[in-house]
Amino acid sequence: MSVTGGIKIFSGNAHPALAHEICSELQCDLGKASTERFSDGEFNFQIGENVRGHDVFIVQPTCPPSDRHLMELLIMIDTFVRASAERVTAVIPYFGYSRSDKKDRPRVPIAAKLVANLITKAGTHRVLTIDLHASQIGGFFDIPVDHLYAAPIIVEYFKANPMDNLIVVAPDTGGAERARAYAKRLNAGLALCDKRRERANEADVMNIVGDVRGKNCLIVDDMCDTGGTICKVAKALHEAGANEICAVFTHAVLSGKAIDNIDESYLKKVIVTNTIPLGDRHSDKIEVLSVAKLLASAIKSIHDETSVSSLFI
Repeated sequence: MSVTGGIKIFSGNAHPALAHEICSELQCDLGKASTERFSDGEFNFQIGENVRGHDVFIVQPTCPPSDRHLMELLIMIDTFVRASAERVTAVIPYFGYSRSDKKDRPRVPIAAKLVANLITKAGTHRVLTIDLHASQIGGFFDIPVDHLYAAPIIVEYFKANPMDNLIVVAPDTGGAERARAYAKRLNAGLALCDKRRERANEADVMNIVGDVRGKNCLIVDDMCDTGGTICKVAKALHEAGANEICAVFTHAVLSGKAIDNIDESYLKKVIVTNTIPLGDRHSDKIEVLSVAKLLASAIKSIHDETSVSSLFI
């Protein structure tokens, strides 16, 4: 779908700082809009400039409170469609409800599919996202999805700040492919944890598969919620004789006592990206990398109708 109008970037209330960073990379101004709420809590959105015929990109991760930010996104999409934007792309750095991507127990929803349907039905022409919890979620949409990865940003960081005698660790068997990709790029070994999850947000590490004794470990995952899993993996690695233990994950959900868990763990450093705003959740162990340049490059490629695949390298 070729668009004749120019790029316009807008933001909801989820992560305006990231939207401003993207605009800085693209050397454009953030679109004018009212993102206030009525006294009863309903979202009161109004576009403050003409968008007819333009290529509109809405930056809105559906991070906690997910329901609130998802509803904002849907209302904004509908508004831009009704305002005759030529194309509307939902830029969703963090896709909420992504962990509900399959029916793995009786009588549970596939919420990721429901959310994909809502975004599509609202009138979105395209979705741009980063590190989906499961790649098949891209197939839940009946519109094009550009699924980017934070790996190039993170790998670049560790090449500039190398760890000697490094081994990359997958926190569970489901993350083995992701960890293998990091290990290959960093010329490192690979280990994984055999993990059994009894209840939501609780995990028990059963065994470390691979020799980590005397090595520096880098735990790789797509997100960290309560920090329970990653801290138990760090403890298991420490007990298995690992030296320094660091972790990296794209989406810093960090709910509940996550910060306390990380501060009290065997983790030396945790690298995250800013797909989700950290707000007042601070820790001396956490370092944040920006995805603004990656998203800005993808937005420009989408607008110019050029390949996005070059960003995966």
